[in-house]
Amino acid sequence: MARLNVNGKNLDFNAEPDTPLLWVLREQLALTGTKYGCGIAQCGACTVHIDGEPVRSCVRPVSSVGATQNVVTIEGLAPNASHPLQRAWVELDVPQCGFCQSGMLMAAAALLKKKPSPTDRDIDDAMTNICRCGTYNRVRAAIHVAAKSKA
Repeated sequence: MARLNVNGKNLDFNAEPDTPLLWVLREQLALTGTKYGCGIAQCGACTVHIDGEPVRSCVRPVSSVGATQNVVTIEGLAPNASHPLQRAWVELDVPQCGFCQSGMLMAAAALLKKKPSPTDRDIDDAMTNICRCGTYNRVRAAIHVAAKSKA
């Protein structure tokens, strides 16, 4: 039995060391907000934070995450949807199909932590997640709204 610190809780799981973190989160720990998109770290639907840094969990072996490292999934961003980004996402009706949105939110949260008042260029550079519905302009606008609401 192995252990991860996920969303502030120590959780036990049983998986092979080379199992992607994504599958442990979804299948072993029942945290299904993080999505599987491409499996090759290109789309960003699987983005989570490890010690505050955004990572693509579909290619990250669970054995590479130490028991003392802090993994945060979309469920742990703000359980009551009170994070400024979550509020801005709702206010601006960002999601269309919604599949990519948990990864988008996690990438945006990491951006705002590093750059509390990002420029359009900062956002474009940081937001490498793919949205098949093309909600990029609404994502950018929501990040700006969230940045202003945090100030």
